[in-house]
Amino acid sequence: MTDPLAEVVMLLRPATRFYKHVVGAGSWQVERSDAGEPFYCAVIEGTCRLALDGSEGIVLQAGDFVLVPAAHGVATSSLDVPDGAANSVPVALGGGMFRIGEQRGPTDLRMLIGHCSFDSPDSALLVSLMPQLIHVRGQSRLQTLVQLLADESREERPAREVVLARLLEVLFIEALRSISATGVARGLVQALSEPRLAAAIRAMHARPTHPWTVNELAKEAALSRSAFFERFNRVLGMPPMEYLLVWRMAVAKDLLRREEISIAAVAERVGYSSASTFSVAFPRHVGCPPARYAAENRGGAEDSEFISPSAA
Repeated sequence: MTDPLAEVVMLLRPATRFYKHVVGAGSWQVERSDAGEPFYCAVIEGTCRLALDGSEGIVLQAGDFVLVPAAHGVATSSLDVPDGAANSVPVALGGGMFRIGEQRGPTDLRMLIGHCSFDSPDSALLVSLMPQLIHVRGQSRLQTLVQLLADESREERPAREVVLARLLEVLFIEALRSISATGVARGLVQALSEPRLAAAIRAMHARPTHPWTVNELAKEAALSRSAFFERFNRVLGMPPMEYLLVWRMAVAKDLLRREEISIAAVAERVGYSSASTFSVAFPRHVGCPPARYAAENRGGAEDSEFISPSAA
């Protein structure tokens, strides 16, 4: 069965960029700007508070996992930090470990935090289909995955980057499907949790070449046309046909970047009747012709037989 959530995460192609092991004691707080980068945090021991963009925040406890697909202002602190307290400066202890708060005596907090990157030009779009904050509690599988990620990041083992990439893919999917997110009202995860919308989304992903109409998708969802359109637009944040176009173009761009394939073959695999029709639609969405996109993102030549619109 087609799994749209897994497909979205795999298209994002998460890659490890930064990781550290943090221990803390006493009163402390750290505020930072992450410029929209993906952020994750796993609390191994103790409690702390996490807030995004000046919000009141949530209390995290041992065993909690947080994933923020696009973090901007992130603040973490002990629960007893006074108002107006200065930012704490983490002290490097070596071996990828840092200490915050009181620098002597026993610690009362241990957590793994990190950033990754998404190797996809469609990352902003795909991230917009996810919740702003994913907070998972009581999922030992996620703790195991994070620990594996931490162990792998510290060792220079063969195929290290491949293993890290695969662990991150699994971690993202596990976090999203184990979701007990706070304040999730829209997005792909929410849509897939609604059986009727999920049926239509899976149909689009399973048969992207089919000439779908709103009426057909409404039948897949067992809803009237108007009810389906309204619910899809409200939960996904875009109309059904726009989502289908966005998904087709994301797949097309991925094919053009990764495979030596003709424009005609790409057009066929994403539901266009001809290379010329696809070559007209692609620039409207991407901003350049598919041949140029392939050449610039794969390093090939414009006149390569693999990127010629007329190639069979």
